[in-house]
Amino acid sequence: MILRLLLNGKPVTTTIRPEQTLLSVLRENLGYTGAKEGCGVGECGACTVILGQRAVKSCTVLAAQCEGASVRTVEGLAQDDRLHPLQQAFIDHNAVQCGFCTGGFLLTAVALLERDPHPSRREIQEAISGNLCRCTGYVQIIDAIAACAAGEGSGEGQ
Repeated sequence: MILRLLLNGKPVTTTIRPEQTLLSVLRENLGYTGAKEGCGVGECGACTVILGQRAVKSCTVLAAQCEGASVRTVEGLAQDDRLHPLQQAFIDHNAVQCGFCTGGFLLTAVALLERDPHPSRREIQEAISGNLCRCTGYVQIIDAIAACAAGEGSGEGQ
């Protein structure tokens, strides 16, 4: 079957199998490897993308359900060789170590900041509660998101 998406702002078309997840289509069919398969059941958040306006675990979404949808991946955050303010905030606040979970955290946070440009620390904690990190811990990640929301440093807000 044919799947048409608006992927990071660009129209794409690919042939998919009915059982393919959005994650497998992104990685295998389209070569977008920023979303990672961690658990395969939607528990870790490493595969998070933005589908429409919502952060979703792409390992739990059938690709066929995404016909005509807008999908954003971590590869679509930087624009014109400039990091997204949130990406820069993650660097500035040492919120990145191995990087496996980073894309999921970034997209979860982008979706949050688009809904609520000035969330409280508690709201940030709640938003990222479905994303797991085994290296950095969460303090630096929360600090980075809060700094970006506040427009501090190179994180210019949304």
